[in-house]
Amino acid sequence: MKILSAEFVSSSTDWRKCPNSHLPEFVFIGRSNVGKSSLINMLVERKNLAKTSSTPGKTQTINHFIVNGQWNLVDLPGYGFAAVSRSSRYAWGKMIEEYLLNRENLFCTFVLVDSRIPPQKIDFEFINWLGSKNIPLAIVLTKTDKLKKQNEIARSKKAIEEKLLETWGELPPLFLSSAEKKTGRKEILQLIEEALSQK
Repeated sequence: MKILSAEFVSSSTDWRKCPNSHLPEFVFIGRSNVGKSSLINMLVERKNLAKTSSTPGKTQTINHFIVNGQWNLVDLPGYGFAAVSRSSRYAWGKMIEEYLLNRENLFCTFVLVDSRIPPQKIDFEFINWLGSKNIPLAIVLTKTDKLKKQNEIARSKKAIEEKLLETWGELPPLFLSSAEKKTGRKEILQLIEEALSQK
């Protein structure tokens, strides 16, 4: 897929206030500071489409971007640790849950997981929740360029797959990515393109 255009549409704090669009939506979400904004910018080849920050919890709204005039890329707040109050985190959780459960044009949720650290309980809880609600998903292992050896990347991937196989009969798609090296860009966009062709 060639990215010809990528433009910001809106920020919302309620799924009912999201753009009234029938375009397919592809969501990106992960724990705070997982590299979500960098990955989004890499995918659409725009430096500052999604705002990056070293401070966890930068994204606090449902952010819509329209790509190629054909599909919506949706940037959701990170879950887990963020330098905000507990009440704010609860509000985010409610906002995310309601969006994912009610958005009829949601095609796929890309769950980003940091490849550099052992799989976290909160990631599996979220992935399993998506599966229990029959919400289509794919997993993206981020920051693989930070792992110095190829076997470290393979070990990180295997750890997630083995944990998922404890509860999943069939694994969701899993991608290795690096925003810095543009690893995984072609594969992720290919999944999106294939989904668009089937709509």
